[in-house]
Amino acid sequence: MALTTAKSGLSRARRGIAPGGPGGTANRKSKLSAQTSRTFFWLLLPSVILLVLIHGYPLVEAGVQATHDGSLIETGNFVGGENFANVLSSDAFWRAARFTLLFTIVGVFGSWLVGLGLALLLRTKIPAGSTFKVLLLLPWVVPIVVSSTAWNWLVATPGSLVPSLFRNLGLGTPLFLADPTLAAVTVMVFKVWISFPFMMMMISAALASVDSTVYEAASMDGATPWQQFSQITLPLIARSTYISWILMTIFCVNDFPTIYLLTGGGPVDATTSLVVLAYRSVFQDFQTGPGVAIAFLMTMTLVVVSVLLYRQIRKSSVE
Repeated sequence: MALTTAKSGLSRARRGIAPGGPGGTANRKSKLSAQTSRTFFWLLLPSVILLVLIHGYPLVEAGVQATHDGSLIETGNFVGGENFANVLSSDAFWRAARFTLLFTIVGVFGSWLVGLGLALLLRTKIPAGSTFKVLLLLPWVVPIVVSSTAWNWLVATPGSLVPSLFRNLGLGTPLFLADPTLAAVTVMVFKVWISFPFMMMMISAALASVDSTVYEAASMDGATPWQQFSQITLPLIARSTYISWILMTIFCVNDFPTIYLLTGGGPVDATTSLVVLAYRSVFQDFQTGPGVAIAFLMTMTLVVVSVLLYRQIRKSSVE
């Protein structure tokens, strides 16, 4: 009788139904996990519904506008994909796309390099480092209208401060916002100027989580500063870097005020980005269909880029 009872208990234990046994503990954990998942689902559901309602209607309305030939006042007639075809065959679209690509590349990597350099500098505990960090945040904190006004005052006219300085040095009088090439360069430098504090803070936060003993051990093993930077620092901040690249790419592609307040997209459309082109189409030419079609193409491009960078985050071996 005792042997039968023991065998029965062993059988139940193996099947995970023994009271107080490992199987019973696993079942309780599984039930608790399922209950927690259900709780999270019901807590998140109202927020998800709210986001769908807030973003769903504009998205559907934009889809309707993109497939019609209407204006801001009326929807117009259904034209299917004609607006997308017209946009993709437009020289203005491809000029704006090229500038947007260049603007984004310079904005992302330029601000990242400046932010990385300053984050590494602040990590060395320079005198008055906290005050210096606060001052470096000003380009990001100051409203874009104020920053663009200040830059216009510095470079807009031949009598502005920077052109006057060039003239006094015998270097001529460059027209930074009148020459197409100089205007494009000025806009990109301005973007780096207002964006590097964001990158600096992202990188500083990532560096703060790195244990200094790692560098001490590397130094004892004879690693040079460049080897420490390339084989320790960069891999350890890889995930933060990819995240910052995703965010800054979205910021650059969708950046309307930086360009419009500084140059208005000129001269001769040299600084017209896709978002500026879409704005002109909708609010100046009153052609809603092509403008919204441009916005849809921008959105799809951003989704693809974000997915690619997100995959790089997941491939990162640093936890």
